[in-house]
Amino acid sequence: MPKRELQGLVVSCKSQKTIVVEVKQRDQHAKYGKILTNSTKYHAHDEHGVAALGDTVLVVESRPISKMKRWALKQVVSQSQG
Repeated sequence: MPKRELQGLVVSCKSQKTIVVEVKQRDQHAKYGKILTNSTKYHAHDEHGVAALGDTVLVVESRPISKMKRWALKQVVSQSQG
């Protein structure tokens, strides 16, 4: 079974080897049809510390690394301008 991959924005990189990635998903309300935006934050493992605040990254499902970390950084899609 392939591992899930999610693309999101790095909202925190203050911890060592850990980044917090916010993934936004757009869904349609079942009854009213309105488009809703839901966001979820995932803690991901960044072994070499390459991701910075504001970067768009791709994270992949991994084995449990710690209490909160179940994802690992795969690649940096685009870097922030700051």
